[in-house]
Amino acid sequence: MKNRTYNKKKIFFVFSCALILLILLFGRLAWLMIFRAEEYQKKAQQLHERERDIKAARGEIVDRNGKILATNRTVCTISVIHSQLKDSEKVIKILTKALHMEEAQVRKKVKKISSMERIASNVEKKTGDKIRNLGLDGVKVDEDFKRYYPYGKLASKVLGFTGGDNQGIIGLEVQYEDYLKGINGQILTITDARGIELDEEAEGRKEPVKGDTLKISLDANLQKYAEQMAEKVMEEKQAEKVAILLMNPQNGEIFAMVNVPEFDLNDPFSLPGEEKKNLTPEEEQDALNRMWRNECISDTYEPGSTFKIITASACLEEGVVKLSDHFHCPGYKVVEDRKIRCHKVGGHGAENFVEGIQNSCNPVFIDIGLRLGVNDFYKYFQKFGLLSPTGVDLPGEAGTILHKKNRVGQVELATMSFGQSFQVTPMQMAATVSSLINGGKRITPHFGVEVTDSEKKKTEVFSYGRKKRILSAKTSETMQELLEGVVAKGSGKKAYVKGYHIGGKTATSQTLPRSAGKYISSFIGLAPAENPQVLGMCVIYNPKGIYYGGTIAAPVIGNIFRETFPYLGIEKE
Repeated sequence: MKNRTYNKKKIFFVFSCALILLILLFGRLAWLMIFRAEEYQKKAQQLHERERDIKAARGEIVDRNGKILATNRTVCTISVIHSQLKDSEKVIKILTKALHMEEAQVRKKVKKISSMERIASNVEKKTGDKIRNLGLDGVKVDEDFKRYYPYGKLASKVLGFTGGDNQGIIGLEVQYEDYLKGINGQILTITDARGIELDEEAEGRKEPVKGDTLKISLDANLQKYAEQMAEKVMEEKQAEKVAILLMNPQNGEIFAMVNVPEFDLNDPFSLPGEEKKNLTPEEEQDALNRMWRNECISDTYEPGSTFKIITASACLEEGVVKLSDHFHCPGYKVVEDRKIRCHKVGGHGAENFVEGIQNSCNPVFIDIGLRLGVNDFYKYFQKFGLLSPTGVDLPGEAGTILHKKNRVGQVELATMSFGQSFQVTPMQMAATVSSLINGGKRITPHFGVEVTDSEKKKTEVFSYGRKKRILSAKTSETMQELLEGVVAKGSGKKAYVKGYHIGGKTATSQTLPRSAGKYISSFIGLAPAENPQVLGMCVIYNPKGIYYGGTIAAPVIGNIFRETFPYLGIEKE
């Protein structure tokens, strides 16, 4: 009886444990099937689905007249699905030959065990179609897009280019990436447990969304002509580089931004000539970065006498000088223990302020700069916007390099008054001068005008804020008259165009170290002088031979103006 009772208890215990275990298992099963069903359905779906991206076409970039500057070409991406390969050696042989790749490189990718391995991208469509028509098991050919620039080198450092995944790298391409990039689509296929696609299952497809079109203020015709003029003067003067800016001083729209030598946007990773030979990877990357660099916004320089426009504006506004004030230039001016020379060794003699700006006389500007004083000089630097970037819609803008105010003595103030001992970018000079001669309101230089979608509907029109007054209208009008006198009677005569009132200012500055004997020649011009509609600036770096701005830079802007005025509808008077 005892054994029988013991066995019953033992059986009951085992049965109870089994029952509890079954209840727990059924409970767990119910939990997974009812409460977590959706999660596991997704996991199962992911195990049997293969996703391939369909690249979205990048939005186009068009100039102010609708001319296409950046668009797309159809290319192919070649990939392999390892589980679907039936004859990997055949695939390796065919892809190596068709794609002109190293066999070892192709073999490594084909043999790699992964759900999908990309062999090559940006393959010409003709080649991709040829591979597709071979019907190789496990080889997928998907259409893709490659950025294409119809004008090659035109505005290369402004437009920028894209990388292997069609993302913006430099210039407007990266600045407006969010508008241009579009939304990728997807191809969904169903596979069995071995990863082989099921023919009876329909292929899912999510269509890509094309990027928006960006319209910019740049004019392709003006850009092309300005580049030709820059290349011509660079060759004639054997200069290191040349920068040219054309813009509307009333609203900040940039018509042209030239940095020669430019580079081929369709082949942006190739260095010119023999430059690539014997370079380490680091040296090659440095050389590419220099080639891509937009000097108009990223490089600073001593502006020299073009800065006298800013000094004169500040001194006239503050009332420390009048047009009738008289000066005497013996060819130099002594400040503390320093003799600072004028560009005219024998001096200009007796002259009033109007003649002083026409003659670009350093002693005159030293005199009025010292009258203004350090505190007010820096006050106008701030007021005119020279202590902060211009806000141009391009990446990589540099700021002004300037002495701290507490470290500026009389000598430093004297040299700063005629544009030495500090540095600005060409873009900063062009924007500031535009603001001083357009009636006295600060403008934001820019390219972006509007964005439109695939149906040509405007999705955004860019606004650049209210124009802040930085100079009185009276002083601005006075500066227009003074600058017209520089071209009519002074150092800017070679920028004159018959039938037009043109204002401007020349400059010749010596680079550091002064002992190197290198110069920067420049000219800023505006027209019509009494109501400026276009401002042009030319900067020539390290020209050989004659290097005076009035001699070599002013004619460049004069020639551009001569062609630009009729094109922009600015009539002769």
